[in-house]
Amino acid sequence: PGVRIMPTLTYLERRKELETYFDRTAVDAWARLTTNEPVGRVRATVRQGRDEMRANLLAWLPADLDGVRVLDAGCGTGALAVDLAMRGADVLAVDLSPKLVELARQRYPSRIGRGSVDFRVGDMLRPGKERFDHAVAMDSLIHYDAQDMMKALALMAGQVERSIAFTFTPRTPLLVAMHTAGRFFPKSDRSPSLRPLGDQALRRLMNCEDGLSHMQPARTAYVSRGFYMSQAMELVTK
Repeated sequence: PGVRIMPTLTYLERRKELETYFDRTAVDAWARLTTNEPVGRVRATVRQGRDEMRANLLAWLPADLDGVRVLDAGCGTGALAVDLAMRGADVLAVDLSPKLVELARQRYPSRIGRGSVDFRVGDMLRPGKERFDHAVAMDSLIHYDAQDMMKALALMAGQVERSIAFTFTPRTPLLVAMHTAGRFFPKSDRSPSLRPLGDQALRRLMNCEDGLSHMQPARTAYVSRGFYMSQAMELVTK
């Protein structure tokens, strides 16, 4: 609690790219992707993969979340936050993109089922005094360098009592090849590049991060659906 982590230059540069991408380049595409509207073949695989990954993260949390506080770091348009509130959780849902947060507010009320969602525009590296039982970070760390990912996880760990569930981009030959091929597309058509990271390399980095010394890896899950490839990891308090 009270830990202050200063954003690095790489973090600030990447954050600016993400803000531009989600608020200008891709806001309409993400609005469609996160509904049941028809989308193209590529985006359909992304939608399927994200739905499967969201189900995995939800499965790691109790079915009854009455009275439980959850941080959704990188909430996007709010689907995961709403699922948590339906189980009774009080969710603080934060995202860098004002337009995605506004879209989430338009789609969902603040009271949902037995729980609630507070959608806010915010930065993962801005420490707060609030405490949470659990935190989730689905596909919100995947664009950052490994060291910046560790800083974000350490900050969350200082605010969480029980667990953090997050996703990272696994380092597979296919994904590296796709990442390289993507560099040949026009810059205006690209999303901010991913930062692939191997499972063992990630575990070594976490072992070296003082802010994560009270947590340990537990469950993992891997999802590969066409153009969506992501791996989830659960950290629990020792």
